[in-house]
Amino acid sequence: MGNHCANVYMPRPVSIIRTLPQINEHRLFQLKLEDGGDWETFGHQPGQFIEVSLFGKGEAPISISSPPTRPDSLEICVRRTGKLTDSLFELEKGSRLHIRGPYGTGFPVEKLKGNNLLLVAGGLGLAPLRSLLLYVLDRRDEFDDLILMYGTNNPDNVLFKYELLSFFDREDIKYLYSVDRDEEGIWKQYVGVVTGLFDQAILSPENTYAVLCGPPIMYRFVLQKLLEMGFSKDRIYMSLERMMKCGIGKCGHCAIGDRYCCTDGPVFNYAEIEHIKEAI
Repeated sequence: MGNHCANVYMPRPVSIIRTLPQINEHRLFQLKLEDGGDWETFGHQPGQFIEVSLFGKGEAPISISSPPTRPDSLEICVRRTGKLTDSLFELEKGSRLHIRGPYGTGFPVEKLKGNNLLLVAGGLGLAPLRSLLLYVLDRRDEFDDLILMYGTNNPDNVLFKYELLSFFDREDIKYLYSVDRDEEGIWKQYVGVVTGLFDQAILSPENTYAVLCGPPIMYRFVLQKLLEMGFSKDRIYMSLERMMKCGIGKCGHCAIGDRYCCTDGPVFNYAEIEHIKEAI
């Protein structure tokens, strides 16, 4: 399902439509193509990523946070972590940068259709998972029940806060949210690790796909819970947010066992990688 109209190795110029501050040191960038192409022909799937570059500053792989069902702009959620991202944060609306892609294996949307979906995100794992979440909401009639479980370490670290708040009022998504701790004692939802939310959801493993994205510690607990509940390993997908670098399987930076996160992933089926101990 890649991009048929352009060379994925060739950097393409994009400009910033707008930037939206998120939690501390995170920002959402909305981009438009400057070479006359559009995001429809860009051909990205939920779960894929792009390489973002600024001349003289370097390049970094960043997950796409918006779905192909919204072709007006491409959104990326950037965390400030070094030279390139510092420079990105200084850019104004209308500034130019370059991107390559789309890269990697996305979420298998065709396979997920007609099933119940359980999306489990931890912390910043919501950024890549949001592309699938919005895709499902845009094509809501193609999927059965939709449950989103999201856990962060405290109430201040909620990504896409206003978007998520709107889900509480919707009938077509069950949104469950947890914080690990609440020192102030003001939190009205569940306090504890994200697996505690499973008690608030009715799940039927035989016709549900689980899709996970978050820190390794979250995977350990959530996988254990899903397997205990009777989920088969091939109905569990996870996006491994490894430190990818080149994006095309050349540098070896993101190798896990005999796989490369950037080309074989970042989305893996649990059955494929359960034997690779460094995967999780």
